[in-house]
Amino acid sequence: MTHTRRESLAAWAFAAPALVVIALFFAVPVFAGLALSLTDFDIYALASLSNLRWQGLDNYLHVLSLPLFWKALGNTLYFVVLGVPLSIGVSLAAAVLLQSKLVRFKPLLRTALFAPVVTTLVAVAVIWRYLFHVKYGLVNHTLQSLGIDPIDWLGDPHWSMPTIILFAAWKNFGGNMIIFIAALQAVPQDLYEAARLDGARPWAQFRHITLANIAPTLLMVSILTTAGYFQLFAEPYVMTQGGPLQSTVSVLYLMYEEGFKWWNLGLASAVAFVLFVIIVGVSKGLIALQRRLNGGEA
Repeated sequence: MTHTRRESLAAWAFAAPALVVIALFFAVPVFAGLALSLTDFDIYALASLSNLRWQGLDNYLHVLSLPLFWKALGNTLYFVVLGVPLSIGVSLAAAVLLQSKLVRFKPLLRTALFAPVVTTLVAVAVIWRYLFHVKYGLVNHTLQSLGIDPIDWLGDPHWSMPTIILFAAWKNFGGNMIIFIAALQAVPQDLYEAARLDGARPWAQFRHITLANIAPTLLMVSILTTAGYFQLFAEPYVMTQGGPLQSTVSVLYLMYEEGFKWWNLGLASAVAFVLFVIIVGVSKGLIALQRRLNGGEA
């Protein structure tokens, strides 16, 4: 046996445990879900597989013909379009602020700002639901003290999704903040010193030095945040149960209801794969946009 072959076998031996775990907990569920999406798997099929029928692409066509799916997709896109820039903007602003020499007690502030990420989402969502309660919530109490009429934050279709977006941005920005801090620490300080000597203002330094150097990190954070926000579920499930008037029903919430409320597991699997295709398409679009911007700068 040659030396190269022994090295190859050793590499596969070391990688085998990880590959087995990936196959069991990722590949098998994905292929099982894909198979389910091509059938009418429901509660009757759970009782006996003889009740299972092949549907082909009918489930996907049915999903695309559902008015509720397009409503849920619109709600999800609304959440993504507003929530992703807000979350990334707050994360980047907090990271830049914590890297500033003017800020003291940086370790304490980093811990405090990162704390929402490690708290249980459901527990925090319940707390926020009471904070925004129309009668007893602290937010409306503060508004009333300022002479402003109380707002039904979670019961008004115009305010329910913005409230969830605000909660999601607060809950998730700390993780991206830590990533941005690590990227900012890798930017050479000599560039800032040279820019200051040339008379560059802070905004020009931020645009041409900071953003230029952290562009790969910004792309990665954008893709991860976008993919995560497309999977909106826990927030509306705990805070609004998809209401009012289905204004907070997301694609993932629709999948949950079809699969675990009505036991249409085949249809729910089709919804999941439609969402997967959308996320892949948006991610590829972000990558293409980044390459185009880099080409334009060059």
